Amino acid sequence: MHLMYTLGPDGKRQYTLKKIVDGEVTKSAHPARFSPDDKYSRHRVTLKKRYGLLMMQQSTSRKPQCREPRLGTNTLAEDKKVLGQ
Repeated sequence: MHLMYTLGPDGKRQYTLKKIVDGEVTKSAHPARFSPDDKYSRHRVTLKKRYGLLMMQQSTSRKPQCREPRLGTNTLAEDKKVLGQ
């Protein structure tokens, strides 16, 4: 049994051990797992660099603009260049 919750009429959490309360599915009250060994961070950084979404690539005066993806046009060498390897 895990601690679950639903939102009450006043917007506050109401905790329970049940999976369904009054026909409403409850949500887990526990945070998601955290792992310091992030296997996919390199891929996220590559994509953010490719589409100009990194904080260092953005100016404070405008919102980031996403380019259309160029599927299949980047080679492994280009991806390594983006990653700085």
